[in-house]
Amino acid sequence: MSPEIIDRIIEMAWEDRTPFDAIRAQFQINESEVRALMRKELKRSSYILWRKRVENSSLKHLKKRMEGVTTFKANAQRHITLNKISKR
Repeated sequence: MSPEIIDRIIEMAWEDRTPFDAIRAQFQINESEVRALMRKELKRSSYILWRKRVENSSLKHLKKRMEGVTTFKANAQRHITLNKISKR
C-alpha cells in the first residue's frame, strides 16, 4: 500500500463515526487487518489509546449503532479529499 492509502486508513480508523465496514468497502481490508496496520504504524501509546476508543465505541461497528445513525461522518465534518481538508 502507498503511504497515502495507509494515512487515509489510519485517519478513517481514528474517526469515531467511521465504521470498519466503511474501511473494508473502500480499501478491501477487514477489521483485524486494520488493527494490525494500526499496531504497526502507530506508537505503542497511541495504539493503546486507539484500542480503548474502539472498544468503548458503539459507532465503529454497524451492528452496535443506534437506530438512525446512517452516515460515516458528522454533518459538520469538512469534506476530505486525499487527506487534504478543503476550505469552505
